[in-house]
Amino acid sequence: MASLALITARGGSRRIKDKNIRPFLGKPILCYSIEAALSSGLFSEVMVSTDSERIAKIAEKAGAKVPFFRSKETAGDFATTADVCLEVIDAYRKQGQEFDSFCCIYPTAPFVDAAVLREAAEKLSLPGVSAVVPVVRFSFPPQRAFEINDRGFLSYRHPECALMRSQDLTPLYHDAGQFYFLKTAAFLSTKSMVPAGTQPLEREESLVQDIDNEEDWKIAEVKYRVRHPEA
Repeated sequence: MASLALITARGGSRRIKDKNIRPFLGKPILCYSIEAALSSGLFSEVMVSTDSERIAKIAEKAGAKVPFFRSKETAGDFATTADVCLEVIDAYRKQGQEFDSFCCIYPTAPFVDAAVLREAAEKLSLPGVSAVVPVVRFSFPPQRAFEINDRGFLSYRHPECALMRSQDLTPLYHDAGQFYFLKTAAFLSTKSMVPAGTQPLEREESLVQDIDNEEDWKIAEVKYRVRHPEA
């Protein structure tokens, strides 16, 4: 069963300059995703999809392949992850390479390691499973969220839940922003990163950090050092 690790790392980054290759505790953050994929032993090929020659050189030095560059269309601000995956799968097909499954790993996901990728691969192999997505539980029940009205006053978004105990509310989760592991046929038939038959892989909040600004970056480094004091 051929499987592809596809790491998305375009060159443009508006909120954090050179985010995908910025040093994270001593090495480009992209390298964490590459090393996790390589050390997992799961993939026939580990590649980086990028439009940047600078990123390509760092990726290749870390052991990944960059067999082709991303198109102008998928390097823009409005291209989706699914768009990038479709382009990569199509490019490999044109070269005569097919993959039964693929794992799209984000380049700013230092908490992804070989063990969690193997756990996801094991889930993906179960009957009826088409994809595996890491998720994290909301730390506060979204059902008890406030909203601000046009007069600037607070009110409950869901007043029927205002007095309910937290333990009586359905737990809700959000995407951990780390990777999507999919069977290729399911992805191509739906063009969705979360097709029917997607299994969750729940992660601890200490192992998840979306990195969108400088404060996020600092928090991610603190969390990482807790797990890896040697870093």
